[in-house]
Amino acid sequence: MGEEPGTVGAPVRGPKDPEQIREEIEATRRELGDTVEALAAKTDVKAHVRRRVERTRALLPNPAVLGAAAVGVVVVGLVAWRITRR
Repeated sequence: MGEEPGTVGAPVRGPKDPEQIREEIEATRRELGDTVEALAAKTDVKAHVRRRVERTRALLPNPAVLGAAAVGVVVVGLVAWRITRR
């Protein structure tokens, strides 16, 4: 604010070579592309959910082990129930 139009940014240090200007433009385009990619990644809700689900699944034990443990608990419970009924 309060600056003259065209004075924002780095001060101009004399005339630039056209090749140098092209290189600066390309560097700016790369930076802008990286920024856009980063913003798109942050707003990709599906990808965030997918990663969270994968992380949670990795923390859980194998479903086959859980099923076997559940069957074991039921069998032990039935045996204990039969013994106490006699």
